[in-house]
Amino acid sequence: MPPTLTPADQLAALGHAPFPGASDAYEAARRRLLAEEIELRRHLARVAEQRRALPPGPVIRKDYRFIDSQGQQVGLIDLFDGHDTLVTYFWMFGPQRARPCPMCTNLLGGLNGNAADIRQRVALKVLGRSTVERQIAFAVERGWRDLSFVQTVGDDYALDIGALQPDGSEYPALVVFQRDGDRVRLFWAGGMTGEMADPGQDPRGAPDLAPLWNVLDLTPEGRGTDWYPKLSY
Repeated sequence: MPPTLTPADQLAALGHAPFPGASDAYEAARRRLLAEEIELRRHLARVAEQRRALPPGPVIRKDYRFIDSQGQQVGLIDLFDGHDTLVTYFWMFGPQRARPCPMCTNLLGGLNGNAADIRQRVALKVLGRSTVERQIAFAVERGWRDLSFVQTVGDDYALDIGALQPDGSEYPALVVFQRDGDRVRLFWAGGMTGEMADPGQDPRGAPDLAPLWNVLDLTPEGRGTDWYPKLSY
């Protein structure tokens, strides 16, 4: 039986501005916001619990092939590195691109900083259509040391997960797999498409994995409407 939670507004009443001189209006507005933040934290926890409680996903029947960082051709089950769970991020760095997607690059930069810790619990792989050597060369350029890059062999995988469009354009894709004996099952895949975006917002999933946007969401200016990260400044 889930524990009884104290109402968020009661918990928010315990908060106060860390510096003196706040107006009554600021204190009241901040406590209302704090109550919403507490509810958001609880909602995120509920969503994560629902995700963990998903029934077994479909068995991956197709024999997708990949080339790992050692140049060896391997199957999907070989990417688990001894773990029961495999987290994959397909980034927009196909062979037709001179440089990878700046947004994917920004997300992977933050992920690199946490990859060594993540790999203590699950396998973590970055998948791309460019050769693994090309992906690694870019990682060296960026100073990424803890990400493991994998090349997809052929386009079946990218097409099946919706990351490659018929016109050759790409989308990123976050997919989590689970080992089931000698089989691999889908556990979860990001499902929010551009058609699901709310008015005035860029398409994105939730929670947002990129530290950039989470930090900007804390600021008065917010994310903005016409600014995006670049590969260099």
